[in-house]
This record gives sequence, structure tokens and C-alpha cells, in this order.
Amino acid sequence: MTKAEQSHLNRVANIGCIVCRIHLNVFSPCHIHHIRHGMGMGQRNSNYNVIGLCPPHHQTGGHGVAFHAGKEAFEENFGTEVGLLEAVNRMLEAK
Repeated sequence: MTKAEQSHLNRVANIGCIVCRIHLNVFSPCHIHHIRHGMGMGQRNSNYNVIGLCPPHHQTGGHGVAFHAGKEAFEENFGTEVGLLEAVNRMLEAK
């Protein structure tokens, strides 16, 4: 990982969970989630195509809450990965 990539990941982490920011207006510490849009099985997206998701919104929240518990239900409730990535990028540009 390059220094620029690590810097970007740190900046995304400083935003916190994008779902909590948008939908609850709170900061929640997050995991980095590489968006899956446009990727094949077993492929990982670029370190620049990432969003921050707290543990419940990433993996532990169950169907309809956690991305990895059901992408379609997650996206119905909170927006698409691409839309959330765009929101993260807008926040990074505003800083």
C-alpha cells in the first residue's frame, strides 16, 4: 500500500460510518469497506473505492442493517454503495 492510499484510508476512517453520518447524524468508528460494485468474485476494489461502515452496518447488524448480511436490503434502506461512495468523496473534498 502506498503512502497516498494509506492517507486516503485514514481520511475515510476519520469520517466514520457513512450510514450513521447520513441517517443518524452521529459519528461512529468504522471499518473500511471496499465497494463491490463492478468487481467479480474474489476481486477487491481499489483502496480509493472505499467507504467507512461501523460493525453493525458492515457485518454484525443482521439482514437489512449489515451490508454483508444482504446487499439488496442494505441498499434499499441506506442507498447504494456507489451513492455512499459519492457522499464520502464529497465530504473529503469539503475538508
